[in-house]
Amino acid sequence: MNMETKREQSSANEPTMNTPQGALASNPRGLFITGTDTGVGKTHVTCLIARQLIAAGVETAAYKPVCSGGVQKQSAISPGVYDIEWEDIVRLSAATGGKWPDETICPQRFFAPLAPPVAAKMEGRTVDFQLLVNGSRKFSGAEVLLVEGAGGWLSPLTESATVADLAQELRLPILIVARAGLGTINHTLLTIESVRARGLPIAGVVLNEVVSSGSDISYRTNGDEIQARGGVPVFGIVPHGTKFDLHQGGQSVTIYWQSLAGPMAEFKSPR
Repeated sequence: MNMETKREQSSANEPTMNTPQGALASNPRGLFITGTDTGVGKTHVTCLIARQLIAAGVETAAYKPVCSGGVQKQSAISPGVYDIEWEDIVRLSAATGGKWPDETICPQRFFAPLAPPVAAKMEGRTVDFQLLVNGSRKFSGAEVLLVEGAGGWLSPLTESATVADLAQELRLPILIVARAGLGTINHTLLTIESVRARGLPIAGVVLNEVVSSGSDISYRTNGDEIQARGGVPVFGIVPHGTKFDLHQGGQSVTIYWQSLAGPMAEFKSPR
């Protein structure tokens, strides 16, 4: 992938927002991280980006509007009592320094590992689209907000809306996370086509080696093919087994993520 890589630079000289706690924050710049499918590693990549931004001195928040698939874990405080934990929320909180409560990081959470509206229905609840939109404005002091969608680009979000509808409401640049191996060219180009059809800007693509490539050699050329055919930058591959590392040509790189972030849309009337 022949593209210039920019290094993260400190934002110490840039102004930060001083919004009172509990108020709606002034809109930070942001990225909307979506996937070509469920399980492609969106949370892993979001955490990678958050850690690189924070290491560069950029105040960074992560927002996953809705999450399903909780795990019951025994309470550390009350023996015999079980709490429900959502791994994605735990990881996003840790990656951003634990500065925001779980309810802010993810305002709607459901237990069943199903599409959010289906999981919500099993609990006698519904997914509130406007609540998810409003939740993106509650990260006081953040310079960059990373919004992670649920599932893939067209995965159901509410009874009538998809992840793409939420992205269209926020109008942030879209970062697509895709599998690194065989078959990803088709899935990624379809996602690129769908994002463009909605008039949204595409920041680029990150390939994630979800499982070890083994004998699959396509991961060596998939990025170049996607970049050439899709007309978007492919920033590199996150190798299998690495915690927070992005590679181009076998070398670890840091992208200047803040330069890719865009302003969030102003509020629209509730839908």
